[in-house]
Amino acid sequence: MQANSTIIQNASSETAGAYIEDDSSAWTHSPTPPGDSHLLVAEGGSASWDYQFPDPAATLNLPLPRPLVPYAWQSESRKALYDLCKRALDVFGALVLLLVTLPLSIVVAISIKVTSPGPVLFRHKRMGHGGKEFWFTKFRTMVVDAEEQLNGNAQLRRQFEEKFKLDDDPRVTRVGAFLRKTSIDELPQLLHVLRGDMTLIGPRPIEKAQLVKYTIYGNKLLTVKPGLGGLWQTCGRSETTHAERVLMDMYYIDHRSLSLDLRLLLQTALVVLRRSGAY
Repeated sequence: MQANSTIIQNASSETAGAYIEDDSSAWTHSPTPPGDSHLLVAEGGSASWDYQFPDPAATLNLPLPRPLVPYAWQSESRKALYDLCKRALDVFGALVLLLVTLPLSIVVAISIKVTSPGPVLFRHKRMGHGGKEFWFTKFRTMVVDAEEQLNGNAQLRRQFEEKFKLDDDPRVTRVGAFLRKTSIDELPQLLHVLRGDMTLIGPRPIEKAQLVKYTIYGNKLLTVKPGLGGLWQTCGRSETTHAERVLMDMYYIDHRSLSLDLRLLLQTALVVLRRSGAY
């Protein structure tokens, strides 16, 4: 497996291994160096990590179309055309889906209200394009004191911190389990797509605390809008590891194109209809 290499120079010995500086000169917290690495200590006490990290495309080897020219190498006019087409697809697709699913959303809201005390919607801050935070909204699938239960249970908290998800989460309501299995709980996010905070296809929005898990890829993740669906949702969903999901997000960012977006939209729809691998 081939690997790219980034050398971080002139980090003080006190901060080496705590923070890394990527090619964009932005700082990302990284308590554990990713991939194969070793500490280089120079005269005078300065130190640096020599990182060896995998190329997403070489590591994943996904059978997906790639543009002849990677997105980063394309001309500004071609990038602008893609952005325009992607935004038009987002607006048209979100409007159609909102209208089609409106009766279902009303039924879901009533079901949540009569079966579990608390609000119909769950709101939480997530990171968007450029690191700008926005209030992420979905149908509530957990009990109202879910956060308190997580913080009060050391075993659950440890599992969540490792995977940023819980297997057989005891905080999920019966209606919520069905909504998650069918991905219906995500429907309110179509409003985020219309507002421009999200896109139909892209990496899933994450909390600020989760950015550390992306290590060297954290800043790259924030160069695109978060998506309602994406690559790893069509390639195993909850069966994939966190590391695999990170690499899939990076693969999408590197190879994004209108043809890839359309293909992933179709594949996401098929996965949702089959109810396969949902959280």
